[in-house]
Amino acid sequence: MHRRQWSALAGAAALFALAGSSWAQGYPTRPVELQVPFAPGGTTDIVARVISEPLGKALGQSVIVINKAGGGGIVGATETARAAPDGYKLGVATVSSTAANPAINPKTPYDPINDFTPIVNIAATPNIIAVHPSFPAKNYAEFVAELKKNPGKYSYASSGTGGIGHLLMELYKSLTNTYVTHIPYRGAGPALNDVVAGQVAIMFDNIPSALPFIQSGKLVPIVVSAPQRLAALPNVPTFKEVGLEPVNRMAYYGILGPKGLPKEVVDKINAGVKKSVEDPAVRKRIEDTGSLIVANTPEQFAAQIKAEYEVYKQVVVKQKLQLD
Repeated sequence: MHRRQWSALAGAAALFALAGSSWAQGYPTRPVELQVPFAPGGTTDIVARVISEPLGKALGQSVIVINKAGGGGIVGATETARAAPDGYKLGVATVSSTAANPAINPKTPYDPINDFTPIVNIAATPNIIAVHPSFPAKNYAEFVAELKKNPGKYSYASSGTGGIGHLLMELYKSLTNTYVTHIPYRGAGPALNDVVAGQVAIMFDNIPSALPFIQSGKLVPIVVSAPQRLAALPNVPTFKEVGLEPVNRMAYYGILGPKGLPKEVVDKINAGVKKSVEDPAVRKRIEDTGSLIVANTPEQFAAQIKAEYEVYKQVVVKQKLQLD
């Protein structure tokens, strides 16, 4: 290539980059979609709806929450991965969609590490095993004894095959030599409804969506995955306390976009979330669900996703887990 041709190409590339940067600095100029990869009513949906209004105010455009359930988070996450990298279609990232499901499902149509642009982890939350009040156990010792005494008698509900509730419960089963039948749903909301109604006995769920039912007596808490006992449930032990530290893992709820999202867009959304959670009312609404505010950097969130994915890949191999 002649020097003149190279200079022309370089100049065109510079103009294109400048135009892209200018466009990104003006973002957003229309409403932004925030896609939840699960049905309404679960923790992912709760956190998304709490953050959407203040984030919209911070960005100067409405943030519209859209539920796209299916495949334990895969359907919605796939749509986010395939979106145009312009910042107008974002997704809520969960452990299920970016770590657990891809780790157990070799047919996941996206790479959780390379096909997204991590933006911010909004909050982290403990998980909990809870049972319907009719279940003949009210504490952890009674619970594990009942499962061991009656292998195959009980079923558990999850937000979907390959989701965090499914993978954690399967890990729990393998470590305790218990057998419980898996019943997957299209999100935590529908799964919770059936457990509360007594259609299914057990659920491994996130604290935010399960806690109201526990507090109203419609579910009985058994054991939590958290760094320490929760103030809201002081009598419920952690998995670490009962000798099952590998199961003692928190969930995360973050925002990501498709691969190639401009840095200016990423930084603007990240700043908008951080500004949103500085509002005491917003912070309280999230913390009241049992979640902990994180609001970290894009780089920190990317590292979290990668670390969690590696952990679940090792769990799948070690425990020889497969999709049903």
